[in-house]
Amino acid sequence: MGGSGPTGGNPFEGLPFFGDLAKMLASSGPVHWDAARQFALAAATGGSPEPNPDPLERIRLEELARVAELRVADASGLPTAPGGRLVRITAVTRAEWATRTLDAYRPIFERLSTALAAGAGEEAPPDDVPAVPGDPSADLLGGMFAMLTPVLLGVQAGSMVGHLATRSLGQYDLPLPRPPSDELLLVPANLNAVAEEWSLPPDDLRLWTCVSELATHAVLGVPHVRARLEGLVLEYVGAFRPDPNALESRFGEVDLADPEGLQQVFGDPAQLLGALRSPAQTALLPALEALVAVVVGVVDGIVETVSSGLLSDAGRLTEALHRRRV
Repeated sequence: MGGSGPTGGNPFEGLPFFGDLAKMLASSGPVHWDAARQFALAAATGGSPEPNPDPLERIRLEELARVAELRVADASGLPTAPGGRLVRITAVTRAEWATRTLDAYRPIFERLSTALAAGAGEEAPPDDVPAVPGDPSADLLGGMFAMLTPVLLGVQAGSMVGHLATRSLGQYDLPLPRPPSDELLLVPANLNAVAEEWSLPPDDLRLWTCVSELATHAVLGVPHVRARLEGLVLEYVGAFRPDPNALESRFGEVDLADPEGLQQVFGDPAQLLGALRSPAQTALLPALEALVAVVVGVVDGIVETVSSGLLSDAGRLTEALHRRRV
């Protein structure tokens, strides 16, 4: 088979716009991180400039964190940072939280992209449907899927992390391990918004959040816990497989000559990628859910023990934040 045209090595040759797009995407790697960062920042900030955290608020968070750190270490018997060092509390904007979280979750998103690309290549037609060698439309759609997966996943990942940045109080609203560090990120803008929304004393909320984040950091810092959770998450994400019919049926629903039709196709990255839970994921899910439940339960126990000795109305604060989590 020749190397040019829709059935050659580049399915977009002969289509100038798509050819240029293919060249751009070919060097993007498993995930188009430029797209991810742009969408993360747009979702996190709403397109408006953010003020830096107030220096006085930074100082107050650091003071409260020192109190919380001693209590968490006593209650848990665990070091709160690798090597027994003191944890460094860093107050960040929503935009900074988003960009740093994208970096922390990079292995997860890249494993997902690799799984989707591999899954697309593994799919074979059903036994009762004979393969059509060199089918131009099939080659075009398959090539388009392979080319677009990095940018679509970048858009989806950036949008998700950006929206998380608008509500996360610290770095462990999702109990996912991050690269080992003695630093914890807190988002003052979100802390102040939650204190106002739920009529909570701001300093009590700051202290409770410091306790919760430090407790999670300590539990996820236990080597065998971190290794097991990281392994399960990556194994689960790596077991995603794309629906072999999703892309074709999605394109068949719209008129691609109509700009609104293209918008319908490309406007929903999750549907276009057609990621479905595989039997392997169904088998992995109980172990993953059980481990996450244990981690969250241990953290909640530490937080309840510590906050009840530090806060006069710890029960009300814990209840409000648990309701918000749900």
